[in-house]
Amino acid sequence: MQRFLRSLVLFFALSPLGAMALEPVNINTADSAALQQINGIGAAKANAIIEYRKANGPFAKVEDLVKVPGIGEKSLVHLKPQVTVGSATSAAPAAKAAGGKAK
Repeated sequence: MQRFLRSLVLFFALSPLGAMALEPVNINTADSAALQQINGIGAAKANAIIEYRKANGPFAKVEDLVKVPGIGEKSLVHLKPQVTVGSATSAAPAAKAAGGKAK
């Protein structure tokens, strides 16, 4: 029985369901390394997200990710459960610190 339970825990820890149980990544404050922890985001997309943020300020909603070059509607479906924009009050100071415009 213990072996079964260990196998079950290992399965969920390594499965996409296990990954979704983790805390969502705030796309308004995450650095490149944190963004690359999101399933479906590599170095190029992480840098594109950061560049978009610098040029346009913080994301108002997760769906705004489709404005980033290389991220489309299909990608958004997979990314949505893994990301957040955080609260409006915490996003603006982070964008200013990163050199972006606060909206």
